[in-house]
Amino acid sequence: MDLPRERKGATVTPDEIEALFTRSNGDYVFARWAYPVVPVVFGVDDTTLAVVKGAFEAVVTLANHKMAENDPEIGANCMVFFLRDWDELASVPELERLLPGVGALAKRLGDEKAERYRVFRFDEAGAIRSAFVFLRMGGDLAEVPAEDLALTEVVQAILCWSEAAFAEVSPLAIAGGRTILRPEIAGVIRAAYDPVLPAAARDRSHALRLAARLRG
Repeated sequence: MDLPRERKGATVTPDEIEALFTRSNGDYVFARWAYPVVPVVFGVDDTTLAVVKGAFEAVVTLANHKMAENDPEIGANCMVFFLRDWDELASVPELERLLPGVGALAKRLGDEKAERYRVFRFDEAGAIRSAFVFLRMGGDLAEVPAEDLALTEVVQAILCWSEAAFAEVSPLAIAGGRTILRPEIAGVIRAAYDPVLPAAARDRSHALRLAARLRG
């Protein structure tokens, strides 16, 4: 996916915000993390690990949220896997316990020739409790700069976006010859973590509340 150019003075409307969190079945589903994010990254060298951790730190800081070294209940709560092939999932220790049915999932992703897959787990209130991000680096993703890939994936893990939110347009943009997070998406993330707003919402009026904070 080619990155768009930054739109100067770009704004996002309530309808556009609503679309970012509207699922393919028509349901509005918003969720953010209600717990400090504890990321762990598998399958990369130290250089790439530093890039991914840096992306987490940048996005979590943007959201005015928190990171931690350990989750008291589950240890790491945001797991990022870099894989050569989906078959590797079957050999990841304890993954079946954390993500039941991962063997069938790996087969389906292989049959679909998927490049990435993301799944969230939620608490009783609907807030994000944990996330799993899987990236198959044997295809086109191998050509994506590590900084761009890391920032894109962390942005998509910081909120439960619609599956179509960034299907056509990346959350990143080119500005002054460098890659940045699109300002309007950064604004949505920042507004989404306003402590006045709920950590989860199913009513479309929530999009209006987000838009009001972007205008404020």
